[in-house]
This record gives sequence, C-alpha cells and structure tokens, in this order.
Amino acid sequence: MADVALPQKSGTRIIALVSAGHFFSHFYVLVLPPLFPLLKDELGVSYAALGMLMTVASLATGIGQTPVGFLVDRIGARWILLAGLVLHSLSVAAIALTSTYWAIFALFVLSGLANTVYHPADYAILNARVPRERLGRAFSIHTFSGNIAWAAAPAVMIGLTLVWDWRTALVIVGFFGLVVALFLWAAGSELSVGDEDASPGAGASDSAPALTGMRLLLSPPILMAFLFFMFIAMGTGAIRVFSVAALVAIYDTPLAAANGVLTGFAIGASTGILAGGLIADRLGRPELVATLGFLAGAVLLGLAGTFSLPIAGMVAVLTAAGFVTGMVQPSRDMLVRSVTPPGSMGKVFAFVSTGLAVGGMLMPVVFGWIMDHADPRWIFWLSALIVLSTILTVGGLRAVKRTRSA
Repeated sequence: MADVALPQKSGTRIIALVSAGHFFSHFYVLVLPPLFPLLKDELGVSYAALGMLMTVASLATGIGQTPVGFLVDRIGARWILLAGLVLHSLSVAAIALTSTYWAIFALFVLSGLANTVYHPADYAILNARVPRERLGRAFSIHTFSGNIAWAAAPAVMIGLTLVWDWRTALVIVGFFGLVVALFLWAAGSELSVGDEDASPGAGASDSAPALTGMRLLLSPPILMAFLFFMFIAMGTGAIRVFSVAALVAIYDTPLAAANGVLTGFAIGASTGILAGGLIADRLGRPELVATLGFLAGAVLLGLAGTFSLPIAGMVAVLTAAGFVTGMVQPSRDMLVRSVTPPGSMGKVFAFVSTGLAVGGMLMPVVFGWIMDHADPRWIFWLSALIVLSTILTVGGLRAVKRTRSA
C-alpha cells in the first residue's frame, strides 16, 4: 500500500483524528475501576466479580482483534473505525441505564468487541495517509494518546462522579466519544485507505485470501513482532503493576515515595514516546534505536533492583528507564511496518497488538508469584531480562529486512 502525499495540514488533521479515537479506546477500558467501591455496594457483588468485567473485555478484544484486522484489509479502515467508536461509546453510556451486574457484564463484552477496531484501523490509516517522513511522529502521538487516556480516566471519572453521580459520568464520557466519531465521519475520504471510497465494500475484490493472510501472520518476521509486543507488555507492565510493592518490600520505601517513583516511570515513558517519534523520523534506523533503548532500559531496571538508592536516585533511575523504553515504541511500529507486505497493515497490526494482551495476561501471574514466594528484587531483575530478550526479536526482524533487501 503506497503512502499518499498529503499537505502537512491534512496529515496533521488525520493524526489528530485517529489519535483522538485511540484516546477513547484506552479511556473506556478504565471507566469502571475507579467506580468499583460504589458498584460493589450498589450491585451487591465482590471485587473479584468486578475484576471479571475487565477480564472478559480483554478476552473479547484478544479474540476478535485479528479477524477485524482481516476485515480492515478487505473493506477498508474508515467505516470499521467509525462503527467501532460508536459502538464503544454507546456500550459505555448504556451501563448508566442498567441495574444488574449481568447487564454490565454483557455491555463490557460488547465494549471489548468494539475495542478490536482501533489498532488495525488506526495503523492502516496512518500508514496510508501520513507521509513516510512524518510516520514516526504519527506513531508516537498515537501511542502517547493512549498513555494519556490511562492517566486521565481515573481523575475524570472520580471528578464527574463527585459533581453528579457515576451514571451521569458514564453518559458524559460516552457522549464525548460520539462527538469524536462525528468528526471522524465528517473527515470523509481523508481517512480512506488505498482505493477505498465512501462505500464500505470497496476494494474487497482484490484483497488477499484468508489462507494467505494466516500464513503471513504465522511467518517468522510477524511472529517475531508478536513476541516483540508481548515482551514489552510484560517487561514494562511489571514495573507499572508491581514496582511500588517491590520497593516497599526491598528497601522499606514509604508508600507515598514508592508511588512517586512509579509516577516518574510513567512520565519518563510518555516523554520518551514523543521523543522517540522525532528520533525515528530523523535517524531512520529503528533497529538501532530499539536495540540501544532496550539495552539501556535493561541496565537501568537491573540497577533499580540491585542498589539501595535514595528516593531521588530511584526516581531518576526509573524515570530514565521509562524514557528509554518509551522511546523505543515508535521505532517498534516502524519495524513492524517494514516487514508488512502492502495491503496487510490491518491484519498484521491487529495480530501483533494481541501480543500486548497476551503479555498483559501472563505478567500478573508470573510477577505476582514472585512477590508471594521469591525475592522481590526479581521484579526488577526479571523485567530487565525480558526487556533484554526483546533485542533478540529486533535482531530477527533486522535479519528478515536484510534478506528481503538482498
């Protein structure tokens, strides 16, 4: 799929629209957890039952994402993205109208299915409509929008609930998702991919057969990319989830200070994502950026688990670790793009993004066992080893690129 030369203003508008949709995809994942104490009492259910809502939504996304990727490559990304955002917004807003746990359960399954559209559709649109020299920055802003949504969701939901109530809060955030969907619809053909036009069925006749697509997804370079995503989710996710508990257990760090260290990691990661987009565009060597970033990240995480540093020193080390691992993410997307055949961006990014979900499901089990039964320093040491192992997948992707070039 060839890039389409667009004026800079048009390219910027496309990045903004796609990233706005991506913001809500992440935001809607976290609309309920801040409300769990209220829902527990009102619905008369346990926290385990409420946690199951998150599990079934993730399962629905993981199962449905790759088939949606095939659909994006077959009929185009624009209408699928629009339909997914509308469905996601309505399913979240509809929770406000329910009074039973099982109704919310069904709506969260629906929201998980709606969440399948963003990665395949977003990457297909950005790849096709943003000039190559700005693609690294486009990918970085896209990823950054999701990170900001995760940070914003708890504060927004609690704030709206305090002003009104939790049902009104859900209706309001659902409404704003529909507003973004309206802007996506108004963009029209600006969000079209390849020969796609206003008709949702356009371009279906010349898409690759499903069997050929499955062979592509099971080919060595795409499996390497899947592992790439899975290792990132495990290595950095463990720090987000367990670093506070580990710091308290290892160094007897005060809880507030340990949370400050985690905040530093999150700020470093978000800053690194934005810087990584500029680096990817200007340097043009995603394999080198990824290798050096993961190597530095592994060293810094290892230091955090080995040496008892003052709080300021620990904040500095983990902020730097967040920065270098965040910096890699736009280059990650550029690497996957470089081994993806034309017309396959939807299915490939849907499949490799499922690696994030797999890593997210494996990580709590493995690292939770470490916190219960082993030296908590292994939270940092194993994270460092996983991040270091990701370099092997980068090497595999680089070998494939060299073979194709030859």
